[in-house]
Amino acid sequence: MKNIIITGTSRGIGYELALLFADAGHNVLALSRNMPKTLLDNEKITCLALDLAEPESLAQVNDFLKTSWKHVDALLHNAGALLHKPFSAITAKEFEYIYKVNVFGVAALNRVVLPFMKSGSHVITISSIGGVKGTVKFPGLSAYSSSKGAVITLSELLAEEYKEQGIAFNVLALGAVNTEMLQEAFPGYVAPLSAREMAEYIYEFTLTGNKYYNGKVLEVSSTTP
Repeated sequence: MKNIIITGTSRGIGYELALLFADAGHNVLALSRNMPKTLLDNEKITCLALDLAEPESLAQVNDFLKTSWKHVDALLHNAGALLHKPFSAITAKEFEYIYKVNVFGVAALNRVVLPFMKSGSHVITISSIGGVKGTVKFPGLSAYSSSKGAVITLSELLAEEYKEQGIAFNVLALGAVNTEMLQEAFPGYVAPLSAREMAEYIYEFTLTGNKYYNGKVLEVSSTTP
């Protein structure tokens, strides 16, 4: 059984992923600002309620890994913030917050977790197809999509830096998934895939994808977006 860290587990894809891994017998460290009771009550899931945009929160993760798990098999960067707003109306504070969650938080958590990873470990970053060069771009997503492009490049670079250690880094650039976050940003839009369906794909990729890919960006979308 593996030790899996998942961020953004309060709802949507992250919540479904935590349950999938726990139901399969894996140990899960769930990181999110809010924790559903179903995760708190699950004996295979350890919940840490924290905000990854705040540096002091990462000390809790480090302390847990040092005193409990000692090693990590997979890290799933699923947490994300989405802002749908014209560029001219986005404040500097709003733009910065999107990057704090979607980029700086990913980099900071990597720094904490990587010392606990060994050859065969897998780091997966959930990005967006809107962050992939050459794909269709949509107005109102300047902060979100550009931040998702940034973590793609970060993952590609880390794959090079850690390849001698046997730690794989891959990105799944998702299309539209019918999550609460999507509904909040685009009320009334119905995506073709549910959070559970996408979680099932990510679950399998987390466990086996590093056998076939490293430093790769896989577009996971049946539509555009």
